[in-house]
Parts: sequence; structure tokens; C-alpha cells
Amino acid sequence: MESDASIKSCGVSVLKDEAAAVLHLSQRLDDGFVQACQLLTACRGRVVLTGVGKSAHIARKISSTLSSVGIASFFVHPTEAGHGDLGMIKSHDVAVILSNSGESNEVNCILPSLEKMAVPVIAIGSCPQSRLATAASVHLNTHVTKEAGALGLVPTSSSTTALALGDALAMATLQAKKFSKEDFARVHPHGRLGRQLLLRVSNLMRTGKNIPRVKSGTVLIDTLCEISEKGMGMTLIVNAGNEPIGIFTDGDLRRSLEKKLDVHSSLVDQAMTTPFHSAHEQDMAVDALHWMQEKSINSAPVLDNNGRLVGAISIHILLQAGV
Repeated sequence: MESDASIKSCGVSVLKDEAAAVLHLSQRLDDGFVQACQLLTACRGRVVLTGVGKSAHIARKISSTLSSVGIASFFVHPTEAGHGDLGMIKSHDVAVILSNSGESNEVNCILPSLEKMAVPVIAIGSCPQSRLATAASVHLNTHVTKEAGALGLVPTSSSTTALALGDALAMATLQAKKFSKEDFARVHPHGRLGRQLLLRVSNLMRTGKNIPRVKSGTVLIDTLCEISEKGMGMTLIVNAGNEPIGIFTDGDLRRSLEKKLDVHSSLVDQAMTTPFHSAHEQDMAVDALHWMQEKSINSAPVLDNNGRLVGAISIHILLQAGV
């Protein structure tokens, strides 16, 4: 059985070999890379990825990465493409084909059909003289001097460089298309960045009967019942026109008790805080969270452009939404 040191040494060796292969690839990127990015940037349809074996797995990942930055993409298996799935590919698409040898029969069999449809082909592989490379519009050479590992046979460095090159293509195309954080949020609405850049206070606030509020002139005991029922640690005090004129919080309750106000006879107007902090319904949720944390405010009313009460928001609601 191998010693612990030997196992660790093998792992380190593989990582170094693959890192060296990627570094070497970065040093020999040429105008072909620029041409490939230009094809992807100008694509009016979708970017179609294909490959067999390990190349298929890498192709799927590249397709996923492209889609995640707003470049419409999908993977099609070359065997299935030859049995009808070529109908998924249109003349305004761009094909990215991965094959280390460039001589895979499954891949090369679909080349005549792609040529007939005038679909540009970006080939990623290690053999510039291969059938795939010579038929492609652009060939990106991912040649490695050796595969990582003792045998030097398993696709390791070659698949890693292909994957890294796919990432480089995606990021360079992203930059060329001026893909922004807002664009990223649009295609990642469930991710943290998506929530931060898309969610507004209006998307999360309590509305209607769920807003804690009492009318001016309400006695403190009834005010406390409203706070307890709505569970936001505060209530708004509104006038006859439903305009907020003050806020009563747990802190105001403590101060009222310190002043020995009779909760059965004293009015909330005597103990409410005014002026008070509020959020706007169009505020970004993450911005509301930040200022509430800075000011140590747990809950706040939400107003519209006319200063009317339209909702209530709390730190708990914002944190629960993951902003």
C-alpha cells in the first residue's frame, strides 16, 4: 500500500502538471482566439457545443458557462445529431466542437451537414492537421506535452486545458458584449447576487392588513396588542388620512414604562417617536438592509413617492430573502 507521503506527492505532481499545461496554453494564445471570440460575439443564434467521451463532459460545462453569462447555448451529442438532432442547429448558430485528436468519427460525420448550413465551426483540440481542424473556421490548439499522472495516458492535462480555454472564451466574449452585473443577475435570479441586484423593498414588504398600524389617539394597551399581533416589534401611527405621523417600537414601550405612563389611559401619541426613519418602495432591498443595520433599526415603514404608507419591512424579512 502506498504511503501517505507518496499519495500526497502524486496529487501535488498532477496539480503542477495541469497548472503548467494551462500556463503554457495562455502563453501561446494567438489571433485564432480573437477570431473565435468574434464569432461568439456576433452569433445571432445559439452556440452549439459537441464532443464525445471526456470532451463531451467538457463541452457540456462550457455550454453551461456560456448560458450563465447570457450567451444562448446548448449541448448536442454528435451521435444523436447524426440521427435527427441536427435539426436543432440553424444557419445563424455557431458550433464549438471539442476533440483532442480531431479525428473522432462521431464528430467528423456531422461536419458536412454543418458546412452545408454555413454554420461557423470553432474547433478545440490538439492536432492542427486533423480533419476537424482543417474543416473548422477557427482551430484552437490545446496541445499538451504530457498528460498528468504516472501513466501519462488518462485525459487530464488535455481536458483541463480545454476546460480552461472554454472559460477564457466565455469571459472574453462576456467582456466584448459588455455583460454587466445587472445582466448576470437577470439570468441568476435565485443566486445571492441576483437577489441583491433585482429585489426591491416592494418585492418583500408586508402590505395591506399585514402592516402594523394604529390611529392617532389609540391607547397604549391597544397599541401593544397591534404590535403583538403583527410581530414586527413596532407599529405605525397614522392620521385620519392614513398618513404616518409617528412610530412606536419596543424601545418606546420601555421608555413609556420608565416614565410610568398608564398603558390603559395614556395615548400612543404621548410616547411615539417622530420623525422616524422609513424606506421607499423602490429602494433596493440590499440598500434597505444596509441602512437598517447601520442605524440599528429592526423594522421600518415603507412609503411611496407621495409619502403614503404602502408597506412595512424588517431586517428579518430581508435576511430571510437572502439579500
